[in-house]
Amino acid sequence: MRNSSTDEAGEPAGGVIAVTRALSLMEAFEVGESTLTLAELSRRAGMHKTTALRLARTLALSQYMVQTEDGQWRLGPAAGWLGARYQAGFDVNNVVEPALHQLVKETGESASFYVREGDIRSCVARVEGPQSVRHNVRIGERLPLNKGAPGRVILAFSGAKGEPYEGIRERGYHVSTGEREAEVSSVAAPVFGLNWRLLGSMCISGPSSRLTKAKLEKHAKSVIRAANQLSYALAGSRSAATPAAVSRWHP
Repeated sequence: MRNSSTDEAGEPAGGVIAVTRALSLMEAFEVGESTLTLAELSRRAGMHKTTALRLARTLALSQYMVQTEDGQWRLGPAAGWLGARYQAGFDVNNVVEPALHQLVKETGESASFYVREGDIRSCVARVEGPQSVRHNVRIGERLPLNKGAPGRVILAFSGAKGEPYEGIRERGYHVSTGEREAEVSSVAAPVFGLNWRLLGSMCISGPSSRLTKAKLEKHAKSVIRAANQLSYALAGSRSAATPAAVSRWHP
């Protein structure tokens, strides 16, 4: 949600209100929606219909929106071109690594991001924590899916049946101690990408002597929050059908 605070001139803090409103109008469309009525556009964007109509017509001049023959509105080709340019220059690590750095700052433990590659998981991004004693994982290292919190989370949100996967989906995260390596503990949560498809899992890990079960449960909140924020960054604006805690959502 955009910051609604305004300055003395009535402009949003650090921005121009007309631009903010125009963007809100374009963001009113959810994934899979082709057209919206003016009334629905104005309702979702939180503005009067006359304002919505004026902005929509302005956006239509540059082909960012198009009015159909029956009077409804849809995103125009310029919006698609903008998205294509973004995708062409997008590097997932530019989004993932800052999220991992923030997680390390909050927890003091090393943070990693894993994706599925067939029957294994691969570490594609990692930020080491400040602790002198820590769990070592190399970028590109391939590990089993069915051992350790990150792999279990990927399996759970890929639709694996039974326990512990039903419980992981219900909680939105998983904690493991000594499952893949003796004396190593971790807590992980799922990360979703475009169209809210599972992309991978984010975790922190470290020695069990420091990361006790109680401490893992405490850090779970930070891991879930970081995974949710990363999911929003990768997937775009949240759909109305998506729960606020996306780590609990399952395709």
